[in-house]
Amino acid sequence: MQIDPFLNEAAEALRSADALLIGAGAGMGVDSGLPDFRGNAGFWKAYPPFQGRRFSEMSTPHWFRSDPRLAWGFFGHRYNLYRNAEPHAGFQILRHWADRFPLGYFVFTSNVDGQFQRAGFPEYRVLERHGSIHYLQCAQLCQQSIWPADDLQIDIDLDTIRSKSDSPKCPRCQGVARPNILMFGDHDWLTARCEEQYARYQTWLKQAAGGRIAAIEFGAGQAIPTVRMECEEQSQVLIRVNPREAGTPDGGIPLPIGALEALTRLEELLKWAT
Repeated sequence: MQIDPFLNEAAEALRSADALLIGAGAGMGVDSGLPDFRGNAGFWKAYPPFQGRRFSEMSTPHWFRSDPRLAWGFFGHRYNLYRNAEPHAGFQILRHWADRFPLGYFVFTSNVDGQFQRAGFPEYRVLERHGSIHYLQCAQLCQQSIWPADDLQIDIDLDTIRSKSDSPKCPRCQGVARPNILMFGDHDWLTARCEEQYARYQTWLKQAAGGRIAAIEFGAGQAIPTVRMECEEQSQVLIRVNPREAGTPDGGIPLPIGALEALTRLEELLKWAT
């Protein structure tokens, strides 16, 4: 595919937009050195000790009750990885673009890594649809409150991906705590923080109604199409950045490259961040 015409079309769509919806799936973090767990092979590459198991099998809440050291080995490793990752330069390009739109912008992400906030996006402009690994909740649901994981320290045995540290505790009941993220088969996720984010997002959508919303979507796959569906539904023009699954509905603009490359090349055309 000759990509230059699509880059030019995407740049023009951004120039003519009144508002910007930024959609992000796991592929957004790849240029920051984060795994996207694409398929079982991708999961096993990131976690060789779990060979033969699926990501959906490990990302479930029951492990916090049946085997907390396994649960916190897996989620603690991810927490350490996300906490230490530096957002790639594309985040700053996006951040500089965002304030140029007269009707504003919003981030809609399925990622739990907190990369947008770390890159300087304000909390009130981000909807983390599946929660955030940087917040904890009681695994036993003794309370409805959540709390920041700011000082969390988890020591991981990398040969087994099991925690060598004591599991984080709920400050109320002293039982095992878990990340405040939506897992597979999860009926215990406390949603209040996400609901507050969603309410702010809905307010923004109402404010942007009547204007032209451009959605630029990064690394959101078809396996869990939450971000793809939202960007398709809410925008007048869709720019889909995805090296492997860039297909769009009619009128969409496919960019089958990675997030950082797409943002860098679009910035060369727009010159908005310079």
